[in-house]
Amino acid sequence: MAAEHPMDKVEPGIKVAAQMSPEPSEEDLQFARQMGVEYVVLWTDGAHANYDYFMSRREIFENAGLKIYGFGNGDVHCQAALVLNLPNRDEKVEQYKRYIRDLGKAGIPYTTYAHMANGVWSTDPEQTRGGAQARAFDLARAENRSQWRNQSRLTHGREYSEEEVWENFTHFIREAAPVAEEAGVMIGIHPDDPPGPSLGGVPRCIFSSFEGYKRALDIADSPNVGMCFCVGCWLEGGESMGRDVLDSIRHFGERGKIFKVHFRNVDKPLPHFVETFVDNGYMDMYQVMRVMREVNFKGVAIPDHIPQMADDGRVGTAYTIAYMNALVKRANEEVE
Repeated sequence: MAAEHPMDKVEPGIKVAAQMSPEPSEEDLQFARQMGVEYVVLWTDGAHANYDYFMSRREIFENAGLKIYGFGNGDVHCQAALVLNLPNRDEKVEQYKRYIRDLGKAGIPYTTYAHMANGVWSTDPEQTRGGAQARAFDLARAENRSQWRNQSRLTHGREYSEEEVWENFTHFIREAAPVAEEAGVMIGIHPDDPPGPSLGGVPRCIFSSFEGYKRALDIADSPNVGMCFCVGCWLEGGESMGRDVLDSIRHFGERGKIFKVHFRNVDKPLPHFVETFVDNGYMDMYQVMRVMREVNFKGVAIPDHIPQMADDGRVGTAYTIAYMNALVKRANEEVE
């Protein structure tokens, strides 16, 4: 008997959400309400990723009129033990399962997972519109990492093969997927950032292309395993992703495999990109929102990696969420 699709329990409509601290001030909560946000995404560490903490956060946010859509755990995210089969892999797998069960018990429907052994790579920040500081990545500088950050070329002591990365993903997801189904929790897998090149001796061979995602989701074979579709990462990869952003959203969205969207723009694809404002990159982000609406996406979309505006991070958040809200309104009107 096929498992119930977890998105069936999510109310219709694109939800623009805010990523917030799990320890919000009253001012933080008021700020979210003033932006018209109804959903939030939170992250914590391994010490706090448990049922009691999740429930205490639900009380705080729900009392403020906000619903927790997702709750990440940094202790099992971008985890080298899972990607590279390090000696503590089995311990991390069991930790992940406990975490998923606690999310489900607490009624929190979603978490993001990334299969990157050495995390997100960036080079020094660069400027985007108006001199705003923004994350950047220059492959030429990253490949010479030992000079620009005084680090070894290999982050984990040796070169790993693509076969190892695939085998380790298969082991992990086949352990995690049944638990996610039992708990009623969706696992959205984030693309490699940046996608494509082997970095630090570890291939980025799975979540760096359309075909890689198709194969990985087939391996998972679960309604509870899907995508955290990062528009920015897809734009970083450009043609190397195999299909463009719009075609990819159509394909995976029509199959109910997109659970969350990171709404982000960049100035150009690899080998050197700078993140920029949603209205200032090489992608027309309205077209992205419109396709999301056409496939009836009903998860959350959040601002991601916002360039620094003024001297308060909330300025960029407010700018981006206001822009996203306007795009949702326009897309709803035009598609309906």
